[in-house]
Amino acid sequence: MHDLLIRNAAIALPDGDLLEGDVACAEGRITAIASQIGGDGREEIDAEGRLLMPGVIDPQVHFREPGGSEKEDLASGSRAAVRGGVTSFLEMPNCNPPTIDQEQMDWKISRGRATSVANFGFFVGATVDNLESLNNVHPACGIKIFMGSSTGSLLVNEEKDLDRIFGNGERLIAVHAEDETRIRERTATLLSDTETQDYAIHSVIRDAKTALIATERALHLSEKYGRRLHILHLSTAEEVTRLRAGKPDQVTCEVLPNHLFLNTDDYATLGSRVQMNPPIRDPENTKGLWAGLHDGVIDIIATDHAPHLLADKEKPYPRSPSGMPGVETSLPLMMTAMREGKCTLNQILRWMCSGPAELYKIPNKGRLVEGYDADLALVDIEGSREVRDEEVFSRTGWSPFSGRVLSGWPTHTIVGGRVVFEKGVIRPGVFGEPLSFGS
Repeated sequence: MHDLLIRNAAIALPDGDLLEGDVACAEGRITAIASQIGGDGREEIDAEGRLLMPGVIDPQVHFREPGGSEKEDLASGSRAAVRGGVTSFLEMPNCNPPTIDQEQMDWKISRGRATSVANFGFFVGATVDNLESLNNVHPACGIKIFMGSSTGSLLVNEEKDLDRIFGNGERLIAVHAEDETRIRERTATLLSDTETQDYAIHSVIRDAKTALIATERALHLSEKYGRRLHILHLSTAEEVTRLRAGKPDQVTCEVLPNHLFLNTDDYATLGSRVQMNPPIRDPENTKGLWAGLHDGVIDIIATDHAPHLLADKEKPYPRSPSGMPGVETSLPLMMTAMREGKCTLNQILRWMCSGPAELYKIPNKGRLVEGYDADLALVDIEGSREVRDEEVFSRTGWSPFSGRVLSGWPTHTIVGGRVVFEKGVIRPGVFGEPLSFGS
């Protein structure tokens, strides 16, 4: 008997074709894919023709634990993830205390096992003096360097420190590429002493050159040492143009739905809700990002889910914090874009499922094939639903996309062959597992 049997689904195969049929799961794996599968399942789902696809892997989230649980934690963040069809996530180290050594990594792994309803992995954060930990903390999906836009010990912006980190070890380095020196100079020049600044000044201070300078520095160091580099939340058409002119084989990058579907015009109605780092850009910029996705300069999609309480977001700039929720709307946003002709299903599967698994060398994830882990999302691509703050699963209870009508909401999310999300409800007793990362 199958542990789980999904019948009458439009099955998204790795080659982009759709197979009308059934999928069987047992012991956490996909055991059979066929037009019709015999036998019974301990649990059976009639997909009623809906799309069955691999679960999304979100390779950049901030779930705020420890130290910021009033905003989010691994439990609430993972519930938001599975509501959006995300079955695995990679979480960032800028919590309190930060994830910079084995003790903190062990704590997070233990906490994830106890509370996360999705599979999980964690970055180790770089400081100016934890080089040994960067190369020896396990399991870590990579090293996170904040070249700008950080506080406390996680800011690494001096050339000598960056050179030492890039020049020692082989683990993937992921960078927040904003130039700290330019941020400070432009803040001093452009920001007045009053508390009546328009939130839109944020995108002026952290302009495209701020991102490009840091991206160039990271590219130089990657080429100098042949070091594996991933550029997080690429936000400018200028960076796409630079990478198109010469992108080394060891370099990859990602883009966020925030930069694809929001722009500086949104400050007028949403204010600090759309304030983030790196910031949203002018409307014309999105064309360059979409072009980078389509021609392969940009490799994958992440969310940089970074929730804050609305009471904090509503503070006058610059006291308003940067960051917004996004883990539960990324797939519906992309599915809606697909319906509008901006991309294909096969591209979404590559950008959000198989691509992150390959980039971070996560085995048995990201593809709907026999023998792979049964991390799946059953998606209603025909129906549509409005994003509503009161329905958001993230603890902060709001979305920058509130009011938008989106298609492609998951009806079921399956982690390790077990249904964890079903028609708006999280099932109790289902937890994810730590991800492993190949060398």
